[in-house]
Amino acid sequence: MRATLRWAHADFRAHRGEALSVVLASAGIIASLLLAGALFSYAANPWQRIFNQSHGAHIWLHTRAGADADALAGLDGVAALSGPYRTAATTVEAHGARAGVTLRAAATAPPETGRPLVTSGGWLTRPEAGTRTRTRTGTDAGAGTGAVVLEASVARALWAEPGDTVRVTGPDGAPHALRVSGIAEVAEPRYHPGGASGIGWVLDADLDEIAHGATGQSVGLRLADPDDTDFIVQRAVTVLGADRVAQVTKWQQARAEAGGDDRLLGQVFAVFGLGALLAAALAAAGAIGARVRGQLRDIAILKAVGFTPGQVARGFLVQHLAFALLGVTLGTTAIALLGARIPGRIGEAAAVWQDLPGHTGLMIGVPCGAVLLIAAATGLSAWRAGRVPPVPVARAALPSAAPMTALSRRALGMRVPPALVLGWRAAFPRRGRTLVPVARLALPLVLITVALVAWSTLDQFRSRPAQMGLPAALTVRTEQPAGAADAELEKVLAAVPDVAEVHPGAEVAALVPGQTGTITLRGLGTAGSPYPSTVVEGRPLEGPDEAVAGQGLLDLLGVRVGAWVRMTVEGRPQILHLVGRSIEPESGGRVITTTLDALRERDPALRPDFHALVLHKGADPRAVSAALATAAGGTLEVRETPNPADRLEPARAVIAALIAVLALIGLTELLTLISTGVRDRGRDLLALKAIGLTPRQIGSVIVTAAGLTALASAVVGTVLGVLSGSWLVDAQGASSGIGAGIARFPSAPVLSVVVAGAVLGAVLAALVPATRTARRRLADSLSDTL
Repeated sequence: MRATLRWAHADFRAHRGEALSVVLASAGIIASLLLAGALFSYAANPWQRIFNQSHGAHIWLHTRAGADADALAGLDGVAALSGPYRTAATTVEAHGARAGVTLRAAATAPPETGRPLVTSGGWLTRPEAGTRTRTRTGTDAGAGTGAVVLEASVARALWAEPGDTVRVTGPDGAPHALRVSGIAEVAEPRYHPGGASGIGWVLDADLDEIAHGATGQSVGLRLADPDDTDFIVQRAVTVLGADRVAQVTKWQQARAEAGGDDRLLGQVFAVFGLGALLAAALAAAGAIGARVRGQLRDIAILKAVGFTPGQVARGFLVQHLAFALLGVTLGTTAIALLGARIPGRIGEAAAVWQDLPGHTGLMIGVPCGAVLLIAAATGLSAWRAGRVPPVPVARAALPSAAPMTALSRRALGMRVPPALVLGWRAAFPRRGRTLVPVARLALPLVLITVALVAWSTLDQFRSRPAQMGLPAALTVRTEQPAGAADAELEKVLAAVPDVAEVHPGAEVAALVPGQTGTITLRGLGTAGSPYPSTVVEGRPLEGPDEAVAGQGLLDLLGVRVGAWVRMTVEGRPQILHLVGRSIEPESGGRVITTTLDALRERDPALRPDFHALVLHKGADPRAVSAALATAAGGTLEVRETPNPADRLEPARAVIAALIAVLALIGLTELLTLISTGVRDRGRDLLALKAIGLTPRQIGSVIVTAAGLTALASAVVGTVLGVLSGSWLVDAQGASSGIGAGIARFPSAPVLSVVVAGAVLGAVLAALVPATRTARRRLADSLSDTL
């Protein structure tokens, strides 16, 4: 053992550069994996992230005015209070949309507990006397216009942005103008049309002007132990009095509401996580294997002087385990101390990660798993090292590259640059030696392309919603009773600029066969003008009693396109022929869509509940919404069609950061491949220099070989990434009920940038070793022949 340790120490002193590269590669891989874990936790736990960042309250009590909320601070188990805040129930209107909002009176400084996280604009400030506010459209909002901060889901429903002016109607019915100063996120239940009201924050003076004393009260309780929620709620209600508590909101409700987003994002990023782990494993194994192969001559000499195979294997294990522990420690320490200082979303994710669930487990599990992985890779390489024969010249007797082919000789005869011909020969020597490096380098590029497919799919939901199951941009409901005015309303809607089509619609709840579940039956459009559903399987509606259904409904009923479905609506049967499968983003895909005329066959008195508006290409839904409000005299309730991309918006920035992490892993793999190739082709380069190639040509051979290897890997990686990415996105769409057929390929320029970036990175990474190798003298390279 002593001899083994002495040899390991001597080997380390003789190959400090190689040892440093292994340590840095291990540190880089660990840092990449930890950053990937931080990004996954950041994206897949949006509610938990917001709760931790805002120091959120576990319980929100909404009481009547006069309740002694300050007494709750003395309850055992209550760590902090948020508020109490005076509140008022109001209606907020903007761009033709309307939403119920509970305004809270707040100070100019956000609270410490239950703090709204301002994502756009700024917090409330007290206006200077005599100032006037000017809106983004250039109209004067008037003197004394107050400010409001809207919760993000309310702002999306109203299309409100910082700088807009909204109309607020208080309990007395009087309108007031407020300027939107900011958009904020909170760890509380989101706003839903027809459901819970949204949240807004205003200054005390503004709330007094709007509510005139008709206010309630809200207070948030942050608990020392979240598991005591139910018990604390009982005690709080007892302290305040049951007659004074109007509503109680628990943190479990808000988390459960965001659970669908967590599951969807978690599934998507779990795939990326496994792929990144595999890529990192191959990179670590490659770096260790390359170093072992580079010391075959030293190993042979050790065997010749009496070292046993076991001693050689133990020496490599001791060395590389020490390198692995050092690299893992450096990578983990760097992320723990400096991760939060990385600019952009990666640094933000690293800063928030330490407060998210699973942080400790990943910070311990990832490094330990990496050490075990490196130990396994080292053990395999050490076992191979122990089998090296004690004959130093055996390495020189083996050809290091493929023989010159007739095509290569013909190319040289045609005066093709020698660097290109010899670089091709070095990049693709033999089938087995070509596939391994190409496959290893292609794996990170496959994952990068898969991420780009997910990005392109999200962009399609934004830029071309009609192709993703969202032809109608707006949904209009009227406060007037339906009846003879339906035709007149349709004429008013169709006359608004940028409105291309108006489709009357109605939705009813229907019982599936066996009456074991409820689905949504939607009548939309007429027989003469059917709704343009996005049909990806089968055909659109053409005749009576025909319908299209989402993937979730087909899975629920266990039927396929072409089947006849009998359902029960209000006690009467409705039989429809499923002629197509549509992309259906709403209700988990458990929606069947037919024409309004088909529903009227069952109920002739059925009238439209709403109208779906299809806009001209390039039309601004906000401008159309405002025009609708003006044309109808404020009697319409206009809603924007919900877009799944809103729920997945956090994934966009995380995908971009993930691409950067995968690029780092790919760069580590690339550096290993280049250094291995230069060392393995040392005798070839010596021969080329001996026959008269200049140093510049020698360096060009190395750079060309690296570029061609990267080019082959990039082409293979992008092709496989596009295919696997489209399959993954479609499979996720099918499992979520939206349905397959939503995946979109990245554009050709984007894929070209990926390929060009890989080749350019390989060329730049090969410049330093190429320059160093080209400057070596013949005498310096004689040892490579042994």
